[in-house]
Amino acid sequence: MAYRVNEIFYSLQGEGFFTGTPAVFLRFSGCNLKCDFCDTDHSGNRIMDLPDLLKELTGYPSRHLVITGGEPSLQLDDRLVDMLHDAGFYIQVETNGTGPLPEDVDWVTCSPKGDTTAVLRRIDELKVVYLGQDVEEIASRHNAFHYFLQPCSGENIPETVAYIMSHPHWRLSLQTHKLINIQ
Repeated sequence: MAYRVNEIFYSLQGEGFFTGTPAVFLRFSGCNLKCDFCDTDHSGNRIMDLPDLLKELTGYPSRHLVITGGEPSLQLDDRLVDMLHDAGFYIQVETNGTGPLPEDVDWVTCSPKGDTTAVLRRIDELKVVYLGQDVEEIASRHNAFHYFLQPCSGENIPETVAYIMSHPHWRLSLQTHKLINIQ
């Protein structure tokens, strides 16, 4: 099996529940949505097979792996998940929720876009990019354990904070990697 990989890098998780956790990032190329605020360049990718992926991913000291994209559900499969678990990885997936994921993923971060409803069986954290939309309606369509609001590209922090202060079941997620200027 071959995978279209946008990039692999090592950094700190900058958003959501695991903020500050050293992690290896596997960013797949390709997405089924075209969000205006997406920060992934989908124009280029490299094709990697399982042995090549494993070799590169295990070259970093952390075994916390964040699989993102693009949209991971378009490529992530049981075979890759099994191989990663066998190599000792804890697998966190960041998805828009529009496609199913393998059952054995350890943590699911769902960041729905537009009026989509997740087709996922489990959502550990719901992360909504706040644009002033009705986030309670979004939350009602996505049963999660943790709820995060994230300012859109850091442009609407006061509005996001005000909303959270009035609705304390939400938590703030900042793109701390951008604030401290790391990848």
